[in-house]
Amino acid sequence: MAREIDEAWIDEAIERYRQIEQLRAEFEKAVVGHTVSVHSPDQSIEVVVTASGDIVDVRLHGSLSHRDTAEFAHELKAVVASAAEAARWAREKLHGEVFGSFRTLEGH
Repeated sequence: MAREIDEAWIDEAIERYRQIEQLRAEFEKAVVGHTVSVHSPDQSIEVVVTASGDIVDVRLHGSLSHRDTAEFAHELKAVVASAAEAARWAREKLHGEVFGSFRTLEGH
């Protein structure tokens, strides 16, 4: 027995695929363009990271001349870890904003 083809469902699926591709492109553009700034626990290092996880700027606050190298390395590691977490958070937030109202084909 031949299966009946639902042309309307196929047309809707194709349109939804186009919408998904458009939203995906919008999301990718937003992820690259959105930045988050985080600071080390002692506030001496600031890192600016995109939602895609790329570090775009590092700013040092205060003098480094009297700084213990082990302490500085600890602060640097902490702020880089915070930057990675901030990028993940920003991606999730942007994903919710871009795809949040998109409904699925389930139940059709």
